[in-house]
Amino acid sequence: MNSPEYSVLKIYASSTDKMGTRLLYEHLVRLAKDRGISGVTVYRGIMGYGKSSSHISTSRYWELTEKLPLMIEMVDTTEMLEQFYRLIEPDLMKMRKGCLVTIEPVRLLLQRTGLSGNNDL
Repeated sequence: MNSPEYSVLKIYASSTDKMGTRLLYEHLVRLAKDRGISGVTVYRGIMGYGKSSSHISTSRYWELTEKLPLMIEMVDTTEMLEQFYRLIEPDLMKMRKGCLVTIEPVRLLLQRTGLSGNNDL
C-alpha cells in the first residue's frame, strides 16, 4: 500500500488584501478548515515586496497602519491541496492586488493529533 504524497501550499500576499469583505488570510484559513485541510498557519513578515509593489513594505514602530507581507502555509496531501487551490484560484485571479502561490513536496515525519480539550502546555 502506497502512502499518500504530502505537500505544502504557500500563498504570499499582503496583510490588507481582501476577498470580498473579509481579509484574504481570514477567508482562506476558514475555508481551509471547512474543507478539511490538515493544518494552516499565517505568518506576518516584517519587511518585503512583491512584483507589482511600488515600494518595500516594512514594520516600523511609528506606523499606525501596517500593510505587511504575509504567507499562508497549508500542509496536507498533495491531492487535497491541489483541489483546494483549484477552488480558490478563480477568486485569487479576481483580486486587484497580486499574489504568489507555490506548492512544494514535503516529507511528513510526524502528524500527531492532540487530545481534545487538553489545555496542558
